[in-house]
Amino acid sequence: MTDGLGSGAGPGGGTRHAVVVGGSIAGLLAARVLADHAERVTVIERDRFPEEAEQRAGVPQGRHLHVLLESGRQALDQLLPGAVDEMLAAGAPRVGMPEDVVQWQAGTWFRRMDAMVDIITASRPLVEQVIRRRVLADPRITAVEATEAVGLAGDAARVRGVLVRERGAGRGGEPRVIGADLVVDASGRGSRASQWLAELGAEPPYEETIDTGLAYATRVYRHDRHADDTDAAGYFVVPNPGQPYSGVALPMEDGRFLVTLSGLRGQEPPGEPEAFEEFAARLPHPVLRDWMAKAEAVSPVYGFRATANVRRRYDRPGRRPAGFLVAGDALCTFNPIYGQGMAVAALTAVALRDALADRRRTPTTARVQRALLAASRQAWDISAGADKKMPGAVGSAARPRLVDRPVGWYLARVQQRVGGDPEVGAVFRAVQSLTKPLTALFAPRVARAVLFRPAPEGLDLPPLWKDAGQG
Repeated sequence: MTDGLGSGAGPGGGTRHAVVVGGSIAGLLAARVLADHAERVTVIERDRFPEEAEQRAGVPQGRHLHVLLESGRQALDQLLPGAVDEMLAAGAPRVGMPEDVVQWQAGTWFRRMDAMVDIITASRPLVEQVIRRRVLADPRITAVEATEAVGLAGDAARVRGVLVRERGAGRGGEPRVIGADLVVDASGRGSRASQWLAELGAEPPYEETIDTGLAYATRVYRHDRHADDTDAAGYFVVPNPGQPYSGVALPMEDGRFLVTLSGLRGQEPPGEPEAFEEFAARLPHPVLRDWMAKAEAVSPVYGFRATANVRRRYDRPGRRPAGFLVAGDALCTFNPIYGQGMAVAALTAVALRDALADRRRTPTTARVQRALLAASRQAWDISAGADKKMPGAVGSAARPRLVDRPVGWYLARVQQRVGGDPEVGAVFRAVQSLTKPLTALFAPRVARAVLFRPAPEGLDLPPLWKDAGQG
């Protein structure tokens, strides 16, 4: 790492010491990449890492549903070869879409055709455990646990380290400086980097926000899939402007299922167990509520409301210090209902790797930061684009643009065909999985199908068996 990303050269011209704030998935993967360019990497984490696949306080959404999209699996295989296979060996389910899932979207049930993409539906603790063990096994990477970052050391021209304080020391505890040639903020949605930059006399980034007020609640169930009267692995009711409720049930390891119900502002799911199950009756069909009645609830109901889309525009010009990057949810965070977070964390780490390895250009702070934001752009376009259409959406980026109306008209026709047209459906799912660009939906072959081919006849009832409604 050279100008902008390191004040001194280590072996091969690399940075001597890099510090990553946050032992999140994004932070751990960033540390893995930086270890190839620095003599040593330190990860600062507020929690103490558990030995096993257990929940931790610093991941408030950790009890809720997480999926690893196809793009995330591919990126993780590049960064940590064998990690995904380890998750699968530990019982993480691989769910084929649309074959394995009963899905309602855009006013119709999807036909359960052969799988076009797979998602991995391991619990968040299992994913973290596998990644954490592999990353921290690298002798170049050290974790400093039970320690919180409280500021940056340096000035408006260059960051030279992190101010940290041990957890439990209180606000009166004296911070100490951990010096660094490069600091990466991967502290998550609640990042305080804007405040830290202002304290250095630098310019905080502009924030784009779109907030539908969506809230969701999750409960763990046990259910014998093979004893049921269906071969489906999961259920998914996708909300839209005319139907604001969502419900999803997907398997985890150890025969458990996570059931998540959601509603918009003023229609939030309750936290009481009986009321939670009654809330499922608001969905457009009782199939999920019937499934829940046959399953065994094995946990309390956990709620979550921090679901706004937030993008911090560090890529825009501004007076900001060299030697400081922002990644993961601290840079761009999405409504979790779209399941993009873990995939984008891995894609961003790949973007960091590629930007640092690019010998054609000097990897300055500004150039690398733009590459990190670009890695999240498609996920933002999908999540923010859908949410700004929802009733009650507010925020600095919620106002429709002129291009939104024609594009929205076209994408509505796409969605009318996704559930029953294999050709359109395959491209749509690849785009949602972030393995193909959004422009693939406008390719001539797809456009002809969308514009001139009649929409497939929808299904009025959920296809509980794979061959239902194949017609």
